[in-house]
Amino acid sequence: MTNRIALALGGLLLALVAMDYSFYDGEHLLFLGKKLFVLLDWLAFWH
Repeated sequence: MTNRIALALGGLLLALVAMDYSFYDGEHLLFLGKKLFVLLDWLAFWH
């Protein structure tokens, strides 16, 4: 991955996070964070 692609993906991610905060008050990020925590807990159980 080149630096240009990495910067473009990082900028896109930041734009999506800013859009989520401005339109939905971060509800989607909270949902995804909770699901990620459940996934990590499930993976730790099987480790």
